[in-house]
This record gives sequence, C-alpha cells and structure tokens, in this order.
Amino acid sequence: MTIRVRFFASLRESIGTGEKIIETKNTMSVAEVWTHCAETTQLPAAIPATILIAINQEYVKPDAMVNSGDEIAFFPPVTGG
Repeated sequence: MTIRVRFFASLRESIGTGEKIIETKNTMSVAEVWTHCAETTQLPAAIPATILIAINQEYVKPDAMVNSGDEIAFFPPVTGG
C-alpha cells in the first residue's frame, strides 16, 4: 500500500519537507499515519487537536481509514487578518 502524506505551512517548516511517501502492507488510520511520520521527524507523537486533516481533499477525523493511493494532508490552524 502506498500513501502520499503532505504537510503544509508550519508543519512543513518544522519537519523540513512538504511530502512523505509511506509504503506499508498494513491498513492504517490517519492517526497511525501521523504516528509513523512522527517517528522520523519533529512532529509530536499524537496529532494535536488543532490540526486539520484531509484524505483526497475531503476533511476527515483522525480515526478515518486510509486506502492505497490516498493522499493525506495535514494543515495547521489557519489565521489571517
């Protein structure tokens, strides 16, 4: 199973990349994808409550399941002014 993980704004800056590709044989939830990425980056171990998550450009909760070929996106809170 191949999963494309994208990080935006301050998340991208903190880990030094905007994208990771995960290859796995196991079914994963979005929270498990985050944990997998956190093992090799500066991300916190658990998804902060303020992070927005999308699978294939549709917002989801951390317990959503990921399928092969999916694109997962993590967004920090958006501010503006």
